[in-house]
Amino acid sequence: MQIDQSRLRLLPSVNDALNHTSVAILIDGYGRKQVLNWIREELEGLRVLLIASDSENLVDKAAALEALAEQVNGRAKLHESAKIGRIINATGVVLHTGLGRAPLSQQARSMLAECSGAGNIEIDLDTGERRYRGFQLTESLRSLTGAEDALVVNNNAAATLLTLQSLCAGREVIISRGQLIEIGGSFRLPEIFELSGAILREVGTTNRTKLSDYEAAIGENTAAIMHVHPSNYRVVGFSETPGIDQLAPLARERQVISIDDIGSGALVEMSQFGLPVEPTFQNSTECGADVILGSGDKLLGGPQCGIVVGNHQYIEQVRNHPLARAVRVGKLTLSALAGTLDPYLRDAAEKEVPTLQMLAATLDELTERAASIVTDFEASDDLTMTVKQETAFVGGGSLPAVEMPTAVIALTHSSLSPESLAHRLRIGTIRVYARIHQDQVMIDLRSVHAEDDSKIGLALRLLAK
Repeated sequence: MQIDQSRLRLLPSVNDALNHTSVAILIDGYGRKQVLNWIREELEGLRVLLIASDSENLVDKAAALEALAEQVNGRAKLHESAKIGRIINATGVVLHTGLGRAPLSQQARSMLAECSGAGNIEIDLDTGERRYRGFQLTESLRSLTGAEDALVVNNNAAATLLTLQSLCAGREVIISRGQLIEIGGSFRLPEIFELSGAILREVGTTNRTKLSDYEAAIGENTAAIMHVHPSNYRVVGFSETPGIDQLAPLARERQVISIDDIGSGALVEMSQFGLPVEPTFQNSTECGADVILGSGDKLLGGPQCGIVVGNHQYIEQVRNHPLARAVRVGKLTLSALAGTLDPYLRDAAEKEVPTLQMLAATLDELTERAASIVTDFEASDDLTMTVKQETAFVGGGSLPAVEMPTAVIALTHSSLSPESLAHRLRIGTIRVYARIHQDQVMIDLRSVHAEDDSKIGLALRLLAK
């Protein structure tokens, strides 16, 4: 193909682009190297357009320079929207995995700032000696769960892998077929078993497993009985499975380990919020489970981590396994978890932990908050807002299919589609992640902390301009 060289002469130089007013401003915010990369990449795209003669508007070099500057500024906007940072979760999914699950309490955030420098992460200040990471939280977790010992790792998948490998490698672990779960991100329990070196021994069927199935499966090579709470699905209808209250005594009688993965890591009863019963660390301890696993960033309301509690002899074995170092948590996770646990110790969790506050909020409270935001909004010809009652979800693989009543601010725009309106909210100065339902953008206050209501109002005012 013959290339029209006269068209290529319209390409601006890199220096011309750098000296363009709207591009030069970007250098202070993003750095010369980043802006240079954008210019070079967009120049290549412009070159392709010119070669294809698909550029009728590029009549001269000045027009080409303006087009290039516009493209580079577009790259800067995309870069800004992709930066990790603060977002208001207005989806109605309280524990939204894509948005980081549980929002941290004020105390947890304060602890993050306090421990961002040097901290006593592995040092006992009393003796000056080095200790295992997270030793400061052991007493708190013992007090809250009733267990003898505790360990914190980077998530509950790691807690499962580490527990199986350190306690059960090369031996059988008995589990019901109905509990061989897959969690988001392709986390499949059979694959974790294979990776750990433990031998998976399935019993029962998908919908029915009896205590006698476990009894019959126990043999000389059995290391443990494992019970897994199906946090992200429910089996209804003709179903049966023994709980940890039956499995732990059986394991003790037959001298094997009982492992209970409670999933969501709850430390308080969810029934007080009108939700179905969810297993707690305390309940599992009372039932006699030897090792209990749970997440930190779900119903507990803390940072991402996996919490392992149980009998001292088993936790110590897990703690001393070489894999424990590979899945250990950093100082920021430890500090945030410490700040999360403290309100539980003071019996103030329902007042101070945002996840519990959101779950506890009544429909009347949410409706009043939504109405207040709408009332404070100055009238706009383009943006229409209506307070409605809708349905929200807990999310994060917790309490599947449980619907919660909620209040939403339903938005429509005279010239913008719901998709465009939602996009503007996501990439605005105040980033709000809403959901689209019935051709309306819905800001759902079930997942919005009350302290962010004023920011929602400001985001709407900016949107209406």
